[in-house]
Amino acid sequence: MASERWTSTTKGEHLRGRRVRDTAPEVALRHAVHQLGLRFRLHRRVAAGCTADFVLPKYQMAVFVDGCFWHGCPEHGAREFRGPNSERWAAKIEQNRARDRRNSDAARAAGWTVVRVWECEIRRDTEAAARRLAEIAGGGATSLSMPPRQE
Repeated sequence: MASERWTSTTKGEHLRGRRVRDTAPEVALRHAVHQLGLRFRLHRRVAAGCTADFVLPKYQMAVFVDGCFWHGCPEHGAREFRGPNSERWAAKIEQNRARDRRNSDAARAAGWTVVRVWECEIRRDTEAAARRLAEIAGGGATSLSMPPRQE
């Protein structure tokens, strides 16, 4: 049974104070999207309790940049957690994934095209990720996640 409180560990120190907004992958993707001529607005509410990392208002597109660790990337997310907080970490990541599903559903219900981009996709090829956003904007798709994501 997990303890009621997080246990402080030296291995977890690097996680303290991590950015929530304007992460390096998010900024890189925004720059590449702007270079393609697409204009966006930052951190806009697209549904009740749901704020996208950035939106392309002209295309009614909400973009979410999901960090591999925090959102449980199937390729790079933790396979298992060890240590005194292992159960709490597993629960935290699952809560994040559930929130992502709720937010995507709420944004779609509000009429937004939802695009979720993994951090690793941006790090691998930022320009390709931006081009995919441009393709979606031009094609009027209703939802896309890069790479396909199990929700």
